[in-house]
Amino acid sequence: MIFINPKTDFAFKKIFGSQQSKDILISFLNGILYEGHPTIKDLEILNPYLVPKIRGLKDTYLDVKAKITSNKIVIIEMQVLNLEGFEKRILYNAAKSYSTQLDSGDDYTLLNPVIALTITDFDMFTGLDKIISRFLLKEKDYLIDYPIYDIELVFVELPKFNKQLSDLDTLTDKWLYFLKSAKQLDTVPEQMREVPEIQKAFEVANQANLSLEELEDLEHREIYIHDQRNIIRRALRQGLEQGLEQGREQGLEQGREQGLEQGREQGIQETKIEIAKRLLEVLDEESVSQNTGLSLEEIQQLKSE
Repeated sequence: MIFINPKTDFAFKKIFGSQQSKDILISFLNGILYEGHPTIKDLEILNPYLVPKIRGLKDTYLDVKAKITSNKIVIIEMQVLNLEGFEKRILYNAAKSYSTQLDSGDDYTLLNPVIALTITDFDMFTGLDKIISRFLLKEKDYLIDYPIYDIELVFVELPKFNKQLSDLDTLTDKWLYFLKSAKQLDTVPEQMREVPEIQKAFEVANQANLSLEELEDLEHREIYIHDQRNIIRRALRQGLEQGLEQGREQGLEQGREQGLEQGREQGIQETKIEIAKRLLEVLDEESVSQNTGLSLEEIQQLKSE
């Protein structure tokens, strides 16, 4: 079997956001948000996946959005490229999902909590060794929580997950392994079959079950990601080369300036010494020191020579 890559936005929404994916999404969210506990009993997918009608339109594949237990809203995004402004977009999407719940005149008490779950295929927080991190509003100095937890940002950094198939213990481990490694598998591992929802996710991800139109869209997305990564690599390489060249030129210029300065200072010192030698023939040591700026020790050394 050939499985599509869950890390592409198209495939992610196909697997987790389709109408038939309700049980898959429940299991996934329980694994990622609630450490495998069956906290979410039911949910409603608010923007179910549809086969795109406009070729190459990225906005066709936006976040999976669902309303879960206690009327919480979860927006989920799979991000493979670390693009500029990405962190701001996460905040914007969370705030937008929170604020647009109300119509004009509605009471603020009707607002339901929003969880923004972001899965990245790159490291976001190099200072943290946690795979899953959570951010809430807190007081700056005393780190006291804000009275309500209505906006929560949850990040999953896939590069930090390094468990092998034989090491998978929890539901969380298995879903992370699915996201990171499904593309490289040709069969469903026995450990993964133990979770019916993961088995079903593999079935949805089986390339043989995709329509020709879906396969074309998947190929377009993978080409786009590949091209964008090459653009980023090229920009980084060019930036590094320019930085090295600028550093070299600055180093040469500084070297020239330092050389001129050192030569000037050496010339002044030599001139002082020549004048001091002549003055020693007619003046005492202290007077020579005062007239040339050389120290008394330097004058005495010249006289002894």
